[in-house]
Amino acid sequence: MQIDVPYGREGSMSAVIGDDIQVSFLEANDVEIKNEEQTIIDAIAAPINSKNFKDFLADARQVLVIVNDATRPTPTPKVLEVIFNDLKKTQYNVIIATGVHRAPTEEEYLQILGPYYEQIKDRIIVHDAHKKEDQVFLGTSSNGTDMYVNKAAAAADKFIIISSVEPHYFAGYTGGRKSFLPGIAGYDTIEQNHKLALVPEACALSLKGNPVHEDMMDAIKTVKQEIFSIMTVLDKHHKVYATCTGHIHDSFYAAIEKANEVFAAPLKEKADIVVSVVKFPQDINLYQAQKGIDNAKLALKENGIMILVAKCRDGIGGKAFADLLGSCDTPRQALDKIEQGYVLGYHKAAKMAEIGVWAQMWGVTDVAPDVISKLFITPFSDLQTAVDKALEEKGKNASILFLMDGGLTVPMVRKSI
Repeated sequence: MQIDVPYGREGSMSAVIGDDIQVSFLEANDVEIKNEEQTIIDAIAAPINSKNFKDFLADARQVLVIVNDATRPTPTPKVLEVIFNDLKKTQYNVIIATGVHRAPTEEEYLQILGPYYEQIKDRIIVHDAHKKEDQVFLGTSSNGTDMYVNKAAAAADKFIIISSVEPHYFAGYTGGRKSFLPGIAGYDTIEQNHKLALVPEACALSLKGNPVHEDMMDAIKTVKQEIFSIMTVLDKHHKVYATCTGHIHDSFYAAIEKANEVFAAPLKEKADIVVSVVKFPQDINLYQAQKGIDNAKLALKENGIMILVAKCRDGIGGKAFADLLGSCDTPRQALDKIEQGYVLGYHKAAKMAEIGVWAQMWGVTDVAPDVISKLFITPFSDLQTAVDKALEEKGKNASILFLMDGGLTVPMVRKSI
């Protein structure tokens, strides 16, 4: 059989596998998509534990709209289509919640904001976590995280946050509180929070007992202004499945229920070989595409082979994690080095090294072979070669699972009764 998988924004890769090989596929669950615009309209008209949108804006002096950067598939233009007529009657700015990511390119501004970019580009603020002079101190969480955020937050008396909720490999889920931390937080603040990702409890679909999530929730208590939250949930084709609005936490938790319907994918048994396909835009670099590695581990047998398929058009994407892995001879050595001192990005290295201890990581990417091989990922130029080599190594009786949206889909192995 011939198997085609997406590669980059519009490209694809394929592999032909013999009919005698046990092949299965896992992707996000199918859900019913209704009129996307109406789904957003209905949610904004019925906010959870909040004023309605017009009343929220009625006495606003300065509104700050927080939107995701180009590493997320958030349908910000579709939300703006619904709220823009009301928003433009106010004094507002739009901040791109980059966290520690780079600023958007011109093409990515269009991806993020669509047709509204030209209308609002003079109102756009791009957060830079490294610019301490652009940050204000709000307070300290009970975990000791000092909450520094972009000074634009201090100038606003109202916030609108537009985000999407999907599984996240150490925060549990994206969305909600993440618009502030890491979204518009200072570098040191993000580093303090992300250090908490080194424990096993910091994993996808996990909130209770997850120290990263709990610290984010605690730190956001320092934000005193009113917030109107618009949380979207997308299906596997990036269509709007659900929207939950209103109170930042209540809308977030309501969206999680819908996100689980999409992204928590039941799996009968683990496979010897897992091909994890990371789709656009999460395939921007290895730093982001690593989410596909972390999700794939949940479907992979011990001593198995995980094949990441991600274009990584911007290369590695994170220097600290790459430098750490590149300085070590083995994954175990990398984990030992992380224990000696944490630097932002080491959580990414730790998650990769943990897998490298018990399984092989291979990669079909655009990253130069001599670069990616230093990160304990064996490079391949095409999917066919990688699959053939994996079957040669694991044998004709090996099982192969294609995780078709590895950056977002979380395999859930069914437990025997």
